[in-house]
Amino acid sequence: MPQQQSDASSTRRLARRLPLVGAAAAGSVLLLAGPAAAHVSVQPSGPAAKGGYATVNFKVPNEKDDASTVKLEVTLPTDHPLASVMPQPVPGWKISVTKAKLPKPIEMEGEKITEAPSKITWTADGKGVEPGQFQQFPLSVGQLPKDTDQVVFKALQTYDNKEVVRWIEPTKEGAPEPENPAPVLQLGAPEEDGHGAAGASDKSGATTGMKATAATSDTSGSDTTARVLGAVGIVVGVIGVGFGVFAGRRRSA
Repeated sequence: MPQQQSDASSTRRLARRLPLVGAAAAGSVLLLAGPAAAHVSVQPSGPAAKGGYATVNFKVPNEKDDASTVKLEVTLPTDHPLASVMPQPVPGWKISVTKAKLPKPIEMEGEKITEAPSKITWTADGKGVEPGQFQQFPLSVGQLPKDTDQVVFKALQTYDNKEVVRWIEPTKEGAPEPENPAPVLQLGAPEEDGHGAAGASDKSGATTGMKATAATSDTSGSDTTARVLGAVGIVVGVIGVGFGVFAGRRRSA
C-alpha cells in the first residue's frame, strides 16, 4: 500500500512538471527561430509580372537588442537594370538615389536608356528602427525583366553602433538558406496588356464593379417587389377584416 501511494505521488509531481518543461522547450525553439527569420526581405504589394511595373516593399526587422537600424542601402541589379525606380517617402528617413551608366544601353517604351538607378539609400534622421520593431521601405520599379524568374537585390543594414550586416549571399536551389541571404523578388507570368499588374488590376476592378452594380440592381429590384407584395397583402387583410365585421353586424341585426 505505501508503495502505491509513493508511485501516485511521483506521477502527480511529474504531471505538474511537464507543462513547465514543455513551455521551456517551446521558448527555446522561439529563441532559436527568431534570429534566423530576422533578415531583410523584399515582397511585392501586388503581382510582380515579367516586363511590367510593380511596387515592392523592403522589410527591415531589427535583430539587435541594444542597437537601432539607422541606414539601409539597396543595390539594384546590373544584369537586369531597372530604368524606372521611384521611392515612396518614409517618415523619419532621408532618401537618396544613385545612378550609374549602363555597360549596354537598353530600350524602354521606344527610348534608349544609357543610365539607370544603381543604389537606393535610406538614412534615418530620427531614432531609426528600434529593437523589437521593423520598417518597410516601398519602391516603384520597372520595367521588370522578361527573361528571368527572379530579381536579386543586395542590401546593407547599418546600426547606430556602427555594425553593418551585409545581406548579399545568394540562395542556391536545393541548398540550405545562407546566414545572410540577399533579398529576392519572385516574378510572375507577363500580363497580356504588357503593363504588368496595373492593367490587370484595372480590368479586374472594372469587371468586379460591373458585377457588384448588377448584383445591387437585382437586390434592389427584389426588395421593391417584396415591399409592393407586402403592402398589397396588408390592404387585402384590412379589407377582409372590415368585411367580416360588417357581415357579423348584419347577422346580429
